[in-house]
Amino acid sequence: MFTRIALFLATNLAVLFLAGIVMSLLGVNPSQMGGLLVMAALFGFGGSFVSLLTSKWIAKRTTGAHVIEQPRNDGERWLLETVRRQAQAAGIGMPEVAIYDGPEINAFATGANRNNALVAVSTGLLRNMSRDEAEAVLGHEVSHVANGDMVTMALLQGVLNTFVIVLARVVGGVIDSYLSGNRENNGGRGFAYYIIVMVLEMVLGLFATMIAMWFSRRREFRADAGGASLAGRQKMIAALERLSLNHGQSTLPNQIAAFGIAGGIGEGLKKLFLSHPPLEVRIAALRNAPASRTFA
Repeated sequence: MFTRIALFLATNLAVLFLAGIVMSLLGVNPSQMGGLLVMAALFGFGGSFVSLLTSKWIAKRTTGAHVIEQPRNDGERWLLETVRRQAQAAGIGMPEVAIYDGPEINAFATGANRNNALVAVSTGLLRNMSRDEAEAVLGHEVSHVANGDMVTMALLQGVLNTFVIVLARVVGGVIDSYLSGNRENNGGRGFAYYIIVMVLEMVLGLFATMIAMWFSRRREFRADAGGASLAGRQKMIAALERLSLNHGQSTLPNQIAAFGIAGGIGEGLKKLFLSHPPLEVRIAALRNAPASRTFA
């Protein structure tokens, strides 16, 4: 919890500091920013928190995941008992456990908080992984929940959204004023202002996505370490090696793709937009990591 709060505060301070520099360079009066900041925060954080609060419902609807309430066979009973044991070890409430139909080897975790989460595995994972490997994958997902990664991502995305909205409008206003000869002092913004803001939001949104995906890649290393702690390092390494059978494919919807254990493959600039590090990098990090692991 302390790590998440520290990250949130540090990110906000960095945004405010950068916004102050930008406003100073552009000659914007900070007293005029109050309404814009409130509006930007409402839109920036509103969407992120709505997505967070509805994440479990969306995940179930979009994947068709079947929540195991009463185990129908030995495999479902094993899944429930494994997640229950790992959740207790990680100090979180028992997540819902589900299975969804997907040919690839994958799993994901989502939910609004550590004690109200969902852990789901694909049918492809159950067909193609041994129980040792599946145990490590479950440990990886339970670690995501224990680390509060869903909440942290929502906070980070909210800050980035707010920054994009504010900066696009500040810079857009300055450019429009220059092009129109301060028309806003004699009748409001010109049509060009809205076009400029739209373009700036798209460009700044790309940079914001790069930042969010950089953080997403970092949290995968932490979840791998957590999975190694809960299930065993060799099991976690074997599970990651097995994931190479996916060949970078995933049928998870975009809303929850970043929370799956398997990610895409990209070269060049595309790497900056990937939510997961390359598997060989994750395996190397596990081999060189300290044996002990504690949860936030």
